[in-house]
Amino acid sequence: MWHDIFALPVSVAEKVVRTLLVYILILALFRLTGKRGLASLNAFDFVVIFLLSNVVQNAVIGNDTSFTGGAIGAVTLVAVNSVLNRWLAVDKRAAHIIEGTPTTVIEDGKAVPSAMRRLGLRPDELSDAVRKQTGTEISSVSHSRLEPDGRLIVVLRYEETNANRADIVTLERHLAKIEGLLHSRHDRDEKEG
Repeated sequence: MWHDIFALPVSVAEKVVRTLLVYILILALFRLTGKRGLASLNAFDFVVIFLLSNVVQNAVIGNDTSFTGGAIGAVTLVAVNSVLNRWLAVDKRAAHIIEGTPTTVIEDGKAVPSAMRRLGLRPDELSDAVRKQTGTEISSVSHSRLEPDGRLIVVLRYEETNANRADIVTLERHLAKIEGLLHSRHDRDEKEG
């Protein structure tokens, strides 16, 4: 029994190479299909992910059902992913090639149809993402871009932006001045009257 759990029917090198090749293939497939939908997955995306893991399982482990083989595959995946993430953090050119670039999806309050088609985004998905992020409609957006990691960056039109703390402090100062003027006028009117 113990022998079957830990015995490797294929070499460690073959196991590592298989895992690397599958990792590169999946990375390339996701890169070619583009950024996906506003940092959220729909039901179709989940189906693809679940089936994809099953489809490539044998390519990673071969005929190996041992614990050792699974451990080698898992360690290889985690190690390669960690090295790749560190490399992308320091090499902007590699990040540009592997991850891609942001895509403008809204310009001057209107969705960009060519970008929407290229990304496979439906107008209702974009509207929903803008509403969730800003509480407003697409028409309130100056411009917006979809990052390679699926985040939607939204810049509202100036007239649609909310007040910040500095705006409130300035308004409070103006109101205090007006209140002071009204009090002084009221006091003057009472003395004269």
